Amino acid sequence: MVYPFDVNSAITWLGEQADLVFVFFDPMGQALCKRTLNIVEKLSEKCGDKLLFYLSKADAAGNETDRQRVMMQIVQELCRRPGLNKCGFEMPTIYIPNPQRPSRCVNQIDGVCQTIEKTINQAVQKTLDQLEKDCDLICSTISSRQEQDRADEAHNRSVRLHSLVCGALGIVLPVLFVLSFIVNTFSKDQLDQLLGEGPARTLFVFTGIVMYLWDWIPEDGQVVFVIIFGAFCYLLLFLSKYFAGRGNKTMTKKEKRTMAEYSDYIQDIVKTKKGSLYESYLQQCAAEYDF
Repeated sequence: MVYPFDVNSAITWLGEQADLVFVFFDPMGQALCKRTLNIVEKLSEKCGDKLLFYLSKADAAGNETDRQRVMMQIVQELCRRPGLNKCGFEMPTIYIPNPQRPSRCVNQIDGVCQTIEKTINQAVQKTLDQLEKDCDLICSTISSRQEQDRADEAHNRSVRLHSLVCGALGIVLPVLFVLSFIVNTFSKDQLDQLLGEGPARTLFVFTGIVMYLWDWIPEDGQVVFVIIFGAFCYLLLFLSKYFAGRGNKTMTKKEKRTMAEYSDYIQDIVKTKKGSLYESYLQQCAAEYDF
């Protein structure tokens, strides 16, 4: 039969995911074909600690001498492969009892059941412990993300303030500079008539300061000052644009609400459910021990 996938790789992958891998040798066919042993050897390399060997249908192997012969043949075949030649090799005999055909062969199927039960208990406890660790990790990640978002918002407020200040100065200073020369052409009475006494007085004070500073500059250095002043204003506008692009991406309100809902769900629902499951598991273990 041709399968649309690699059967050997699928079996190997399943063995890696499983907690236990049982290998049953049938004394009738002995299951010693090359393909089977290749898969078993590959499983032994990747998950040898989970690999357990059993002689199934042991009651059909004849008397004790015949069973020993079959087991010796299986062990001999396994020892030829380096991946399966291990110290402390065990192969218990198991079979399903038949009341109509009693057998004197030792049936170790109860040991198989105990092994499965022990592994299940360990897996349950490990899963519950891992669940708590995963919950703590998720909550910690959400908390870190929220703290980072708050830090990004504070950073964005800071860079927006810097951008606003630089942009305002880059626009106000040249406007005030040009306006000072325009206002200087009007008399105080004309300004009072145009703007009113209060605004005219304020404008006259500011423009008067600019003109007072301008008069301090020697005439041969005024052109250089205008160039430097223009470059400074351009630098302020450039810094404003630079700070405006330095903001960090922050979460939206919907994302913040979703994060908070996830955290609350884990704390109130998942962890509570985990606690009840762990308590139920301990009660079951105690009941089995008492029994």
